[in-house]
Amino acid sequence: MYKRLASGLYQTSQRRIAQAQRQSVFVPETVVTTLLSGFRVATENTGGSTATIGVFIDAGSRYENEKNNGTAHFLEHMAFKGTPRRTRMGLELEVENIGAHLNAYTSRESTTYYAKCFTEKLDQSVDILSDILLNSNLATKDVEAERGVIIREMEEVAQNFQEVVFDILHTAVYDGNPLSYTILGPIELIKTINRKDLQAYIDTHYRSGRMVLAAAGGVDHDEVVKMAEKYFGGLQHGHSFNELIPAVYKPCEVRGEVKELPMLYGAMVVEGVSWTHEDNLALMVANTLMGEYDRMRGFGVSAPTPLAMKLADDEGIGSFQSFNTCYKETGLIGTYFVTAPESVDNLIDSVLKQWVWLANHIDQATVDRAKRSLLTNLLLMLDGSTPVCEDIGRQLLCYGRRIPTPELTARIESITVEHLREVCQRVFLEGQISASVVGPTKGLFGRNVWPEREEIHARLDKLCGR
Repeated sequence: MYKRLASGLYQTSQRRIAQAQRQSVFVPETVVTTLLSGFRVATENTGGSTATIGVFIDAGSRYENEKNNGTAHFLEHMAFKGTPRRTRMGLELEVENIGAHLNAYTSRESTTYYAKCFTEKLDQSVDILSDILLNSNLATKDVEAERGVIIREMEEVAQNFQEVVFDILHTAVYDGNPLSYTILGPIELIKTINRKDLQAYIDTHYRSGRMVLAAAGGVDHDEVVKMAEKYFGGLQHGHSFNELIPAVYKPCEVRGEVKELPMLYGAMVVEGVSWTHEDNLALMVANTLMGEYDRMRGFGVSAPTPLAMKLADDEGIGSFQSFNTCYKETGLIGTYFVTAPESVDNLIDSVLKQWVWLANHIDQATVDRAKRSLLTNLLLMLDGSTPVCEDIGRQLLCYGRRIPTPELTARIESITVEHLREVCQRVFLEGQISASVVGPTKGLFGRNVWPEREEIHARLDKLCGR
């Protein structure tokens, strides 16, 4: 039955995609060129006198090990400290004089360095990016100085309980796999990482097949290709295929007792799907239907979901935010929350009831509204050359191509009530629940405020009539 349904959905989706592509939809084309080395160049000419250009590298904390975890992020700090051609002060003055902005960030699966600049300064910006990426001095004095900066950053992150919740969640559900590593790394390694470690990471991971040069704004594709050949032509070959260690989701529960906190910060999740999984967009629709709420700012501009309206009536609920996090072979989907201990049961039961509603009772009109809302949000996120550039780079790393807007629209529109229900049934109702909670987790007589996984599953079974 499922195979027939999936086949029918696929055929319907393909027809709608073909129809959308035949229509006269005026959207800029993303042009992609792969150099002989495997280095990819992708651009989208959206016009204007400015542009954003960035290097996206298939290298993040999940490509580290127990001896060098934190190196990718450490390198991000070292990139702006000078090269043999540019001193630190010279680099800062050059960037300022051409009116550009440089930035960088590291995630679990990738590292990004990008520049926003005037179109006529694009070549110089690519020169700067390649220089700081491939030729950083990594001077010992700079390493020691940034070591202190990173340790202070770790102390700040430790005060951001949302970051803490997701770090301990990944550590537990992907235990034994590099995907469990934090981006910043443990403090004992931060204190020992040296120039040799940093250079080894560059030599190993900054390879042609793992990198994408993406640009958006007032750009000419052929010119950007020439820049790639000029500044990145000497890269060594290499891909990440053999280095990826597939992660296995391990259901768990983690409690971090911080009795001084007045509220519980936590996340309740099940295993989601990868970036390329056929059910990814359906889960994005489901995530939209779960919604979010913050007592400090109300419902915002979006219409409140049933879950948001119910939890808004409970004064003990500070906020909740649904999320759908994807990786190359797995994912996490669930709800992040801030709640008073006395509202835990209401929160859990409300989320579980919403899952059951999605799997069994969602109707066509509600799904159609959610699909429109999702598509609108996705397109609004692409307002400006910088988000477009980031979207190009991310999609090239995740999918190997940029999904055209008409195709994305058609794929979202092709999601039916039956398909959404089937996906939610399999993911939410048949999945294994995990949770990470930080705060006053011990109640009266030392009892756990957050229930055991078995109890949560029993509640879900009761709601499902199992």
